[in-house]
Amino acid sequence: MKYDRENIFARILRREIPVQPIYENDYVLAFADISPKAPVHVLIIPKGAYVSFDDFSLNASATEIVEMTRAVGKVARDMGLQESGYRLLSNVGPDSGQEVPHYHVHLCGGAPLGPLLAK
Repeated sequence: MKYDRENIFARILRREIPVQPIYENDYVLAFADISPKAPVHVLIIPKGAYVSFDDFSLNASATEIVEMTRAVGKVARDMGLQESGYRLLSNVGPDSGQEVPHYHVHLCGGAPLGPLLAK
């Protein structure tokens, strides 16, 4: 799948669509999901143009991978989720329900989340 430079996250990164950052550095941006599925629901995205985790894990630099991983942990700690727990979710491709073709991690917590998958 080719990266679409007009996807909503690319537009957010260009500041065409405003968001209130929860965390930001040179490599990562984190902000609240506009349709939260938990009391805490944060989207964490790399600033590089990666379609999915598969693309990111294959093509991102070591620095980008480390910064993304550390950002996820920092946001979870900053949101006070390390004690009660949280869920990380990243969809890859159409069968998973990936809606935006830009790699992103959903950080969810703040309440019991129930089973991961339901049939």
